[in-house]
Amino acid sequence: MTREAIATPPAPANRPDKIALQLSDGEVFNAFPQMSEEEFDEFCLANPNLRIEQDPHGNITILMPNSYDSGNNESEPLIDLGLWNRRTKLGKVFSPSTLFKLPDGSKRMPDAAWISLEKHNRLSERERKTFAHVVPDFVIEVRSPSDSLEALQTKMRSVWIANGVRLAWLLDPETKQAWLYRADGSETHIPDFSQTLSGEDVLPGFELDLGVFLS
Repeated sequence: MTREAIATPPAPANRPDKIALQLSDGEVFNAFPQMSEEEFDEFCLANPNLRIEQDPHGNITILMPNSYDSGNNESEPLIDLGLWNRRTKLGKVFSPSTLFKLPDGSKRMPDAAWISLEKHNRLSERERKTFAHVVPDFVIEVRSPSDSLEALQTKMRSVWIANGVRLAWLLDPETKQAWLYRADGSETHIPDFSQTLSGEDVLPGFELDLGVFLS
């Protein structure tokens, strides 16, 4: 879920020292247009109360807090993912506030993410203390009522799969549908929440009963 506040940087020749962005609720924060990676990191650290993403073009998006129902819907698959990982000890699970720096230059935060131990162990201790340049093996996005379904479907393909995620799930509690996206380009549409999703060969043995959203 995002607030309607996106920074469109001016041309480099007209670059001011800073640009002020006005959020819909009146909160103002400052950001550099066409920020370098170092400036983006500084911006995030200077605004710890904001959840901030950036697209490959440098546009900034502020993620708004969840509603009561959306927060619960977001937590359900994360709980199951965490419990499965504690049993198998195959990787690391990440919360919705974890920022991943992707190969196309974007910085994104999925609603849930998982990274294999093999990939995790390749990161240095210093990298793990920062916003890491690493692509999750698995991500989940949970649609909120204010989210555009078409925009989220595009995000699954052009952000997560295009950057190397092996398996991605888009869950829509509003319409009781789900979509599975795979690294080979194949997709599966789940038309109702009477089914159980499988982590396939990416998360062996992991299952999510979609009926959890119906209770």
